[in-house]
This record gives sequence, structure tokens and C-alpha cells, in this order.
Amino acid sequence: MSGGDDQISNRSDQEKPSPNDLPGLAAFAALGSTIAVCVTAGVVGGLYLDGHGVPAPGGLLLGIVLGTVVAVASVVQLVRRFLKN
Repeated sequence: MSGGDDQISNRSDQEKPSPNDLPGLAAFAALGSTIAVCVTAGVVGGLYLDGHGVPAPGGLLLGIVLGTVVAVASVVQLVRRFLKN
């Protein structure tokens, strides 16, 4: 029975990220949250424009495009910063 317990504990040790992996995980979290925030801000801004004078799909499309452009620029900046380290 103890042999099976050793295998279970070994598996759980292998699945946990080591302290050396955490900066990489933080970098991916930063990239994902940057993309999400930029695109969400673009969509919300586009919906606001749709309700305030811009023809209905125009504001949303403009917001999506601008949000995507800002997200790409931000991700490029983050990647350059992480590659320097």
C-alpha cells in the first residue's frame, strides 16, 4: 500500500510549479490580462459610442479594432521587457 502512496505524492510534486517557473507564469498572466483589459475597454468604448451618435455597428467595430491595436502594442512592449531580463 505504501508504494501507491509514494506514486501519488511524486505525481503531486511534479505538477506543482517550481519557484523558477513562477516568473514565466507571471509573464503569461500579464500578457493575458493585458489583452483582456485592452479588448474589453475597446468593446465598452465602442458600445458607448454606439449609444451616443455613432451608427450602431460602427462604434463597436472601431472599439474592437482600437482595443486590438492597443493590446498588440502592449504585448510587444511586455515581451521586449521580458526578453531583456
